[in-house]
Amino acid sequence: MPAITVDDVLVLPRLPELDAMTEFRPVRRLTTAPQGYEGEGFPVRRAFAGVPLSELDPFIHLDQMGEVDYAPGEPKGTPWHPHRGFETVTYMIDGIMDHQDSLGGGGSITNSDTQWMTAGSGILHIEAPPEHLVVSGGLFHGLQLWVNLPRAAKMIDPKYQDIRGGASALLTTPDGGALIRVIAGEIAGQKGPGSTFTPINLAHVTMQPGSRLDLPWQTDYNALVYALSGEGWVGTDLRPIRLGQLATHGPGEAVRVEAKTELDLFIMGGQPIREPIAHYGPFVMNTREELKQAFEDFQKGRLGVVPAARVPHTD
Repeated sequence: MPAITVDDVLVLPRLPELDAMTEFRPVRRLTTAPQGYEGEGFPVRRAFAGVPLSELDPFIHLDQMGEVDYAPGEPKGTPWHPHRGFETVTYMIDGIMDHQDSLGGGGSITNSDTQWMTAGSGILHIEAPPEHLVVSGGLFHGLQLWVNLPRAAKMIDPKYQDIRGGASALLTTPDGGALIRVIAGEIAGQKGPGSTFTPINLAHVTMQPGSRLDLPWQTDYNALVYALSGEGWVGTDLRPIRLGQLATHGPGEAVRVEAKTELDLFIMGGQPIREPIAHYGPFVMNTREELKQAFEDFQKGRLGVVPAARVPHTD
């Protein structure tokens, strides 16, 4: 995976050695993501399928997009579509994705970049590979995570964070066996660049075969470990985990993962919002009435209109 890396992890800050009294979180549930297609037909794994929202809160949805090696002419994206009431976090591991919205915003993300869109009161947008990638083909691999917004922030003005891969905080394990990229939140004193309404942690971790990760974790956050590639074990009882599987955890102070092969993980957690959720399609609200209003506003053009031409990205 070509996400941000370093030549020598031993120069990075390190996680603390955890003492024998540390309470490691037990694995509550281990699920395998079903595979399907999104948008115009690109393959995805639905990482949260079958998991109760109460174990995901404040997260709603996670798609692993690819990994797929497209032939020339094959790369696909999404058509124009609306969102309201939550945030989309798109993390591009390999390949390029262009974004354009009904407010005139736009941009490109590539290896290890993150595009964080707060949909808030509502917006239309489109995500697609650039024309040169459609012509040439190539690798495509990324994630899209939906982060819920609390009731008080559901109808705020839309906004963006354009996070370049080099802005992520980097650290390693005491033995240097893993590279941890902190995209948002704080892990062992290292803060990621993402700004959030609800306190959360997001990290992409690459572990070498035979290495172990003992990751300190805020006790008031939930903890989710998703395997992007490879094989290993999760929890102190060494539950096997592999590509496309998600481990949700019970309470505790730290998360443990061991790698059998090179193992890539997306690790998430946050402070639960604990508010009612009414979710249908591209809208995440608190009540059915708010959902109905969102669909009505979309149909009447109140979430924006498709612009006449693409707005070029400025970095």
